[in-house]
Amino acid sequence: MRLPCVARSFSWLLLSAILLTACATTPATDPATSAALDTLLKGEHRAPEHRARDVYRHPKQTLEFFGIRQDMTVVEVWPGAGWYTEILAPLLKEHGQLYSALLDPASGEYAKNAVDSYREMLQLRPDLYGKVITTTLAGPPAKSEIAPAGSADLVLTFRNLHNWMMFGWERDALAAMHAALKPGGVLGVVAHRGDPKLPQDPKAASGYINEDYAIRMIEAAGFELVGRSEINANPKDTKNYEKGVWTLPPGLADGADERYKQIGESDRFTLKFVKKAS
Repeated sequence: MRLPCVARSFSWLLLSAILLTACATTPATDPATSAALDTLLKGEHRAPEHRARDVYRHPKQTLEFFGIRQDMTVVEVWPGAGWYTEILAPLLKEHGQLYSALLDPASGEYAKNAVDSYREMLQLRPDLYGKVITTTLAGPPAKSEIAPAGSADLVLTFRNLHNWMMFGWERDALAAMHAALKPGGVLGVVAHRGDPKLPQDPKAASGYINEDYAIRMIEAAGFELVGRSEINANPKDTKNYEKGVWTLPPGLADGADERYKQIGESDRFTLKFVKKAS
């Protein structure tokens, strides 16, 4: 049946509005950024042990799923030893900005050593990392500003959600990320995926988090789920180790057991959220 002209026009306007909204909230990686990622991933500046993890962490596919572009303001939360910083900082140095929200060095010796090591990495290559702005994500009662409020296009965190749950900081951490993002900005989360048949430990002591539990928690902080990906899935991960996820590479908490090397790194969910406009 042919629609009347007015109805056809309305239908097209409605479809256009939906498409424009989707494009506005979920930006796509442009060809120039995609090509730059290919070059950077092969770069000699990356530590050999970091390049060896690409097969498990799929950095290009993961960043493209989150819609990264070279002109974005990006916040990486708790970057650890700088695995993703080696990619993000040079990618953004010409046209964008990277904020690295670090552990609070005053919280303990481990945190101090980790922060000192990360800052040393930045200082050794000012040509690559000289524009990185470091901030701090501290636990309560501190109020952390990980980037100027409403400034970030994209906030990323990789394998950290369980840490905040262990400390009871998850609400504060998510609130800091929410505050840093622009309305409609993207939050990208990668975390160790738990067994959905088991109830979730609120402290995530094993390092694993049930995917649906994580989604509910993050959406309760003012985000909307807009994408799920199996980029970082690993069906070999049985998730039933005495020493938790750290049994698997790269931690190998039970020693360099060949069984765990054959499994590889953990099964992970990869989730894309947007900050609700309201």
